[in-house]
Amino acid sequence: MSDSLLVEVAYALPLNETVLNVKCTPGMTIEEIIRESGILARHPEINLASNKVGIYSKMVPLSTVVSKNCRIEIYRPLIADPKEIRRQRAEKAKLQAMK
Repeated sequence: MSDSLLVEVAYALPLNETVLNVKCTPGMTIEEIIRESGILARHPEINLASNKVGIYSKMVPLSTVVSKNCRIEIYRPLIADPKEIRRQRAEKAKLQAMK
């Protein structure tokens, strides 16, 4: 496998992160690499149909072909809506300013 590429597959939880170094062949897609990495066995909560993926914080489709030294990231679903949290903070600040 002299033409192999080295990539990382990463999945972060609130208290820990799993990062696996994976050798793959040129032309493999993100989905193929994730499935071969073994990360799905370690984290059965990952659902590739719903979890978004990216390369270095840029979301990309599972069908993306990777190049060497990529970091494939699997993103967890958001727990809270960021817009709603900002709205609540603004409302709280407004109430405190009225006091």
